Amino acid sequence: MVLDKGIAKKTAELLLQINAIKLEPENPFTWASGWKSPIYCDNRVMLSYPEIRNFVREEMAKQVENLYGKPDVIAGVATGAIGIGILVAEALGLPFIYVRPEPKSHGRQNQIEGNLESGQSVVVIEDLISTGKSSLNAVRALKEQGANVKGMVAIFTYGFPVASTNFEEENVELHTLSDYDHLVEQASETHYIKESQLKTLLQWRTNPQQWK
Repeated sequence: MVLDKGIAKKTAELLLQINAIKLEPENPFTWASGWKSPIYCDNRVMLSYPEIRNFVREEMAKQVENLYGKPDVIAGVATGAIGIGILVAEALGLPFIYVRPEPKSHGRQNQIEGNLESGQSVVVIEDLISTGKSSLNAVRALKEQGANVKGMVAIFTYGFPVASTNFEEENVELHTLSDYDHLVEQASETHYIKESQLKTLLQWRTNPQQWK
């Protein structure tokens, strides 16, 4: 859920500006899942731009505090959200941990890196939500260690219905700075895309698995 339309459009504008989000309807990208897509998102690019990463850090920190007060710990989902998670934790003056996709195969075999005590409240930071599976995998790992997961705050979501279903089934609250609808709206209003490209982008979202 996007809480502020103005922030959502500003975030989309900044991510487009630095090519953290690329829109190329004529030259589709192929995701790791095999899906063909007119959009590619890599929010880690933002870390190379101090003004933009500061904007994202401050807005995410505000959302965390407004929604949940100050949790005991901020958790980032590896690897994409480690950088922004650390920034949010620093802005709030809170401890930081991160969650791997699976436990390490060597050493202490940790899945969660950092200090987490059973019963501590945690807000999870994520950079990008597609189906939500990897994000919710991190939530489950935290809960298994006794964490009280208050919710998740992410930079961007594609807004796929399957993601909404997955989060609802796990009873996890998700809030994002921006989403696909506000991105497309911003790109259209600023003439970043043409009318014909807008049509393609809207069509893709209706059935991304079968597109192209």
